[in-house]
Amino acid sequence: MRNSHIDEYDQIDRDVVALGNDYAQGFVLPEHRHRRAQLLYGATGLMHVATQAGEWVVPPQHAVWIPPNTVHSVKFVGVSTRSLYIEPICAAALRDRCSVISVSPLLRQLLIEAVDLPLLYASDRDRSLVQLLLLELAAMPTREFDIPLPQHPVLLAQCQKFLLAPTIHDAADGWASAMCMSPSTFRRHFLQQTGLSFSAWRQRACVVTALAWLVAGKSVNEVALSLGYDSSSAFSTMFRRVTGQVPSFYIGHN
Repeated sequence: MRNSHIDEYDQIDRDVVALGNDYAQGFVLPEHRHRRAQLLYGATGLMHVATQAGEWVVPPQHAVWIPPNTVHSVKFVGVSTRSLYIEPICAAALRDRCSVISVSPLLRQLLIEAVDLPLLYASDRDRSLVQLLLLELAAMPTREFDIPLPQHPVLLAQCQKFLLAPTIHDAADGWASAMCMSPSTFRRHFLQQTGLSFSAWRQRACVVTALAWLVAGKSVNEVALSLGYDSSSAFSTMFRRVTGQVPSFYIGHN
């Protein structure tokens, strides 16, 4: 089905409901939740997904997995989506937390095909297609395109401030001072709250921000300088090490 809402079909007696929707530039879905798990795939454009636990940037040809009953909001930047809504009993065997996943050519074609299935698909062919789709989904690797956020309100405010203007040179000592902590205490606290060391989180935040800027059409050099790198080559080396792709792969990729 296309341009429909899951609430209309949530109680259908099928493990998977597939819907397709087109969203205007900058459209925001405010916080909401689904009884079913959701795989949200963006064929074009960029998606920003936020939960209490963190933020995810979803570039084109990737998808985000959202477990059942997870409160989330989504900002769409020129996106045509395909979504799978999966019964919790089936979703439990797949993933247990939000994550961005790669989408293989096979999974992409299965998603496109699934949207055109009858809601009450019944043929052996249609059931096999859905089963293959779930098997392929389970095999997809996770991408580190998330920025975990802390629960501690003061540290959360610091992180959100950083995300407004991220820079690779921001030092942990300044954060520690602002929180009236010693540097060593701050680093332990940060790791406990986010699951990442401060330097790893800072790099992750810069990579995810860079990803959004590149998809929006900014040049590699402009992104590198904005994040505080001395050269585009230094930024490109780091970006490729983390993402597996050169920055130019994502420029204007919408």
